[in-house]
This record gives sequence, structure tokens and C-alpha cells, in this order.
Amino acid sequence: MEDIFENMKKKAEKPSQESLALHTHYQGKIQLAPKVPVRSYDDFAVWYTPGVAAVCQSIVNDKQAVYEYTNVGNAIAIVSDGTRVLGLGNIGPQAGLPVMEGKALLFKYLGGVDAIPLCIGTKNIDEIIQFCKWISPSIGGINLEDIENPKCFMLLQKLQEELSIPVFHDDQQGTATVTLAALINAVRVVKKDLKEIRIALIGAGSANYALLKLLDRIGIDLGKIIACDVNGVITKDRAKNFDQITKSLWLKTNEKNISGGVEEALKGADVCIAYSKSGPGVIKTEWIKTMNKDAIVFAGANPVPEIWPWEAKQAGARIVATGRSDFPNQVNNSLGFPAIFRGVLDVRATKVTDEMCVAAAQAIADFAYKKGIHEEYIVPTMEEDQVYVEEAIAVAKKAIEQGVAQKPLSDQELRKKIEERIKAGRIMEKVLVNANVIKLP
Repeated sequence: MEDIFENMKKKAEKPSQESLALHTHYQGKIQLAPKVPVRSYDDFAVWYTPGVAAVCQSIVNDKQAVYEYTNVGNAIAIVSDGTRVLGLGNIGPQAGLPVMEGKALLFKYLGGVDAIPLCIGTKNIDEIIQFCKWISPSIGGINLEDIENPKCFMLLQKLQEELSIPVFHDDQQGTATVTLAALINAVRVVKKDLKEIRIALIGAGSANYALLKLLDRIGIDLGKIIACDVNGVITKDRAKNFDQITKSLWLKTNEKNISGGVEEALKGADVCIAYSKSGPGVIKTEWIKTMNKDAIVFAGANPVPEIWPWEAKQAGARIVATGRSDFPNQVNNSLGFPAIFRGVLDVRATKVTDEMCVAAAQAIADFAYKKGIHEEYIVPTMEEDQVYVEEAIAVAKKAIEQGVAQKPLSDQELRKKIEERIKAGRIMEKVLVNANVIKLP
């Protein structure tokens, strides 16, 4: 048994060892590629001047025509100030850029979305808002990424109010969506009632706050939830001092007003959902032992989870999930954001609502459930590309139902468009590899 755990540890360390060499080899992960044929240099008279002037004039007469004549309807910006990158903290915009490039790669390969990483040289919230407003005519949506809290809450709210394109904070809505999907299926596996379980949230940042919103949206009693931040369990007195946006939800938690720390939060819990700081050792094995039978543990910190999966299993957890792809049950927002944006872009939605995130979560959960869930398979893997289609369709249909879609499509039109766009992103990578434009290491 000891040899098995040692092998798992070596496997966990391997990606970091390979990453530096491969990033140096390619010097980045994304590039621009033409979308139109250039059969001869005469074609530039159509694609550029003088022919393009007619296109510009059409947009002057009807600004919505920009969606028909340009790539704006499939282009988004990934905006970050580098203040909370993965589990690394405030490392700045330059150091955060490799993460944003990776995010752009996932957007394209998994969702067929053209995403532009923009790490900006300001931490001022008003300047970030202004920056997003300035670039909004050129994009169909904004994905906020790795921005510290509580600034991220105010930033998302303000931009959602002031822009007419969808604004999404992946560390909030993306992570919460996939976590909800995993929770739905984990509870199915252990045969408990989602509305009766007791949940401990370890970490009160963007991910767990957004999850709290979704749990509230589906009718979960927040009073049964015990949340714990860096200062301990969030009691009623402590919640009153939280920022204006988040405190109303935190006040609904912990109806018995339990005090203490992570140890007290986990005692008697059915589920531990941790999005706190990089481990290991943040959550101790002896604390897991005090949880209820058939315990569910989500250790979501990156790059190292709060507790290693094998340690949680040894302590008695029945289902363990992390945010990493090298362990079973990867609860990672890569299952969410590519399809969510695919769905909102294809019906030209003006916003991403909580209900659309719930619809996405249910689609993810149901996809895995139909295939057959078990202790080491509670959500689909990234290789199961059809899940992105089903999720995008669910999001687009919810946008149409809520009246925020500017270009509603029939179910048949929706499926065809989404399947084509997602397939195209994958084909492009294979064509470039086969043509030796992307050279294998």
C-alpha cells in the first residue's frame, strides 16, 4: 500500500517537472490563425482595403451587424490583474500570463471560443472597469480571472450592470458550476439527500461564495452549512463585518452559530468542500475521521490540494475529488467555462445568470450519471467532448427561456451550430500538428 501512495505522489509531481521544458520549447501556448482563404494577393482587396470599407459602412448603419461581419461573436477577453493566480497569490500580470494563455487554449480546444489573454497593469477596480468598457466593442464577452477578493465581487457586479455583453468570473461562477455538478453526483453515489446533508465550506473566497449562491438558488437550507475562512468559522457576528455584497448570504449560514476552526467545521459533516490555500496539510486526516460515514471530500486548491487524495481516503472519506487532472474526480472549471461561453455566444446572450450556471451544472451531472457514476467517476473528464455540447445547449436554452438571448435558435439549429464550433477548435489543432506548423517536442 505504501508503494502505491509513493507512486501517486511521484505522478503528482511530474506535470510541474515537464511544464518548464515544454513552455520553453513553444514559448507560449496560443497564436493567431487566419479564418479566411488567401488564394492570391488580390484577395486582400476584399479582406482589407478597398473592399472592407463597404463592410464598415454597413456597421455604421447598424451596429449589431458587427456580429455578422466580424469575429466579435466568437471572441472573448480573459482579463486578469494577476492578484490571485491559482494557489500562488499576488504574482502580478506577467507571471499570471502563462495561466491565461492556458485558459485561452482550453477555451479554443474544448469550446471553440477565441479567447484573448489580457493581463493588465493595474489593480485599481475603477481602472479595470474602465478598461473592460473600452475593449467591449471588440468582443462578445469577458471572462474575469484570478482577481483577489473582495474586489472580484464588486468588479463582477459592476460590469454585469454596466455592460451589455456577458461578463463571467470563472473563479466564482465557473468553479461553483462544476462543484455543484460534482456534488449532485457524489450525493447520488452515497445515496444521501442533497437537501438534508451538512456541508462544510473551507475557504470563504470567490469559489465557495459563488457555490453558496447556487446552493441557495436550488433551495438548499444555508443554515446547515458551516463556512470557515482564514480566521475560523463564520459566525453571525463575524458575517456582519463582511463586505456589502457577500455578507447577506454568509449571515444565512451556521444557524446554530458554531464557533471554532476547520476542525469544528468538519465535525459531523457529510461533505467538505475546500477552496482555500495550497496544501498539503491544510486539512488534517484526523479531522476527516470526525466526519459522518460515507464522507465526501472536495480538496480544490491548486496546484496542491488541501489534503492529498490518498490521505483523505485513508482517513475514511468515501469520495475524494481535487482540481487536478492527474487524479480521479477532477472538479475543475475547465468542464464549465468553455461550454458556458459557447452557449451564451451562440444565442448572443447579454449576461450569464445563476440559473444558467445551475442548468450547466445539471447537464454536466446528468451526462456522467447516464454513463454510470461511481466513487471515482462523479463528473465527466475533459476527454468526453460531448459533455461540452450538452452543457452549451442547456445554457443557451436557459438564456432563451430567461429572455436574455438576442438571437434565439431552435433546438436543431442550436445543436448544429454548437457541435460545428466545438469540433472546429479541435480539428484546427490536429491540422496544424499534421502540417508540422506545431512541432512536436
